[in-house]
Amino acid sequence: MGEREFDANFSALYGHRWTDLRDALMGPTDAVDYAAGLAAPYRMDSASVTAAKVLRLPEHGEILDACAAPGGKTLVMASRLPPGATILANELSSDRRRRLSDVLDAHLPPELRPRVRVSGFDAAAAGGRPSERGRFRAILLDAPCSSERHVLASQSALDAWTPARVRFLAQRQWALLSSAFLMLAPGGSLVYSTCALSPEENDGPVSRLVKKYGQDVFLDAPEDVEGAERTDYGLLFLPDKAGGSGPMYVCRIGKKETA
Repeated sequence: MGEREFDANFSALYGHRWTDLRDALMGPTDAVDYAAGLAAPYRMDSASVTAAKVLRLPEHGEILDACAAPGGKTLVMASRLPPGATILANELSSDRRRRLSDVLDAHLPPELRPRVRVSGFDAAAAGGRPSERGRFRAILLDAPCSSERHVLASQSALDAWTPARVRFLAQRQWALLSSAFLMLAPGGSLVYSTCALSPEENDGPVSRLVKKYGQDVFLDAPEDVEGAERTDYGLLFLPDKAGGSGPMYVCRIGKKETA
């Protein structure tokens, strides 16, 4: 496996477009210094800002950022936080959790920082606990993914690439998404996002969610954004057509109110 298989895989997905898309993935990102409501700006991909802004924030209650590190999307949500709401920024990895805390400490103003707590539980398992069912009024799940832009930036990662990586991550993403939906309160909003290229990691887990919880799920499609392409369930920012931003897949889901 390796670079040849990587290119063959994405050539099959994107056809003649792959050459331009590959070049764009290796080029500069559309990074912005997000500063609104923060003590100090935070540099991040413009599509990541959009992903965080798409989540419908409740006026009251707890919001979960399920896989929060390094913290950019947490900052965007915190900067828009309604007075009665709080954020639980969760990260399973202890090293990444320390980085997350450092980012929040450095960029959130003192009056806002106490309203954003940090935790370290496994978000893929938490939905199985009755005590966590329906706990959160809104959830952002920026799931671990293949992150092909980072793969292309590292020859060792490219040499080690295999299609099994996509399949493994899609299973993890499904576990996280289904757990998040169980933790979402009726009437709540859930945004699922990745920085992956493959539909298997993007629309794939959402399709499984719709099939399993169909009567409780409704698709709350985000509004059109310049440069983003429509998929079956969401928006996809790809750098060859989105001014360098992305990859970023964004899907917004609602949970129906109980009768």
